Amino acid sequence: MAETPQDPLPDATRRLIRTADALAETAYAEPSGLPGWSRAHVLAHLTLNAEGLAGALNGLGGEATTMYTSEEARDADIATLAGQDPAVVRDRLLAACTAFGDALAAVPADAWDAEIERTPGGRRFPAAMVPTMRLREVEIHHADLDAGYTRADWSPEFSVSLLDAAVERPGQPAFVAEPTDLDRRWEAGTGGPTVTGAVADLGWWVTGRGGGSGLSSNDGAVPTIGAI
Repeated sequence: MAETPQDPLPDATRRLIRTADALAETAYAEPSGLPGWSRAHVLAHLTLNAEGLAGALNGLGGEATTMYTSEEARDADIATLAGQDPAVVRDRLLAACTAFGDALAAVPADAWDAEIERTPGGRRFPAAMVPTMRLREVEIHHADLDAGYTRADWSPEFSVSLLDAAVERPGQPAFVAEPTDLDRRWEAGTGGPTVTGAVADLGWWVTGRGGGSGLSSNDGAVPTIGAI
C-alpha cells in the first residue's frame, strides 16, 4: 500500500518517534497514563505491536505467521523490553516502525482480504484492517505516554473514527454522543444518556480513558466505558 498525502499513519508514527527521542532517560521509568505501566511499557507495547504486525504481513506472501505466539509471551516480551536501557527501547521502536512500514508497503494487492491471526487459534482479522488498527495503537498510546502529546492533538477525523467504532462495539453501556464542535451524532444501544463535549474528549472517553473529563451528560452521569 503506497503512502499518500491522505494517509495519517506515517505522520502519526513520526510524531511518536520524536516524542520517544525527546524523553529524558529517567522519564522512561516514570508512570504513563495507563495503570501499572511506565512510559517504557507503553513504548515496548508499541514496539511489539509493530513487530507482530510486520511479521504477520510478511507472512501473507508465504508461510503464514501469527502476531504473537501467545498472549502470555506477548506480555512477557513487553515487560522484558520495558526493563531494558532507554536507548535499547528507542532503537527497537524505530526499527520496528520501519519494518512495519516496509511490510505494509510490500503487501500484494490481492492479499488484503487474507486473514491474520493474533495468536494461534485466536482472533482473526483481515489484512485490510491493519493500517487502521496500527493508527489507533499509535495515536491512543502516544497520548497514554503523558509526555506532552494529548487527545487535543488528534485530528477531528481520528476522533470521529473512534466514535464510529465505539457504537459498533458490543458489551458497553448505551449512550448518545453529541460533540459541541462538530455537527455529528452517534448512538450506541437505546435509552442511554446524551453525552456532550469536544469530539476529542468524546473520542478519549470511548477508549475507556479520562473518566468523562470535559464531558457532560443530560442525566448527570457519564457512563463508564471499558478500556480498549
